Amino acid sequence: MIDIKNITKSFGALQVLKGIDLHIDKGEVVSIVGPSGAGKTTLLQIIGTLDRPDTGTVLVDGIDVTSLSSKRLSDFRNAHLGFVFQFHQLLPEFTAIENIMIPAYIAGKSQKTARARADELLSFMGLSDRATHKPNELSGGEKQRIAVARALVNNPAVILADEPSGSLDTRNKEDLHRLFFDLRDQFGQTFVIVTHDESLAAITDRTIHLRDGLIEIPSIETPQNAEECSDLETTTPSE
Repeated sequence: MIDIKNITKSFGALQVLKGIDLHIDKGEVVSIVGPSGAGKTTLLQIIGTLDRPDTGTVLVDGIDVTSLSSKRLSDFRNAHLGFVFQFHQLLPEFTAIENIMIPAYIAGKSQKTARARADELLSFMGLSDRATHKPNELSGGEKQRIAVARALVNNPAVILADEPSGSLDTRNKEDLHRLFFDLRDQFGQTFVIVTHDESLAAITDRTIHLRDGLIEIPSIETPQNAEECSDLETTTPSE
């Protein structure tokens, strides 16, 4: 689904990504964790075609997005990728269902098609009764669910989330985390989530650790008595 090879990225003299290789399978829910400045958001933005790497390639659903022109990249992004941010970024002048439908309109879908898909997502999330409410009439958890529905309206192959539960209280965080897995099971999307939330990282299918612009490979601890065991194996028993 996502193949990343030798991705590097610098901002001036600062090299943020130093050669990232990563494969993510279709339908995986993957978390990316690491200290501030490790390159997590930069990597997510490159996967999401919001930024270009200095070197390397990114294949999403078999398409090399690093080779696309700006126009084709914009079309690809709208059709194949969905984004969820820490703050919902809903447009305050539009209702919940109108916010959800906006990416579908950008993709050239009819009002009937966009409305049917938005209604389906609202029903799945238990928010049908909030369809005509504007963002200032919704709770924090409701607004973030609407933002997730907006990301899903074009049925993208990949959902990219940057600290999606960072602004929520404990109960709404837990609800949102469960929602990601329910959506994966229902609609089959691949989720790539940058997070500092240990409880979310712990339940994802796989956790990618970034540090200093590189993927950190967990070290395999050597048993304290490994040396002793080795000695025992090589020692010939005395008669």
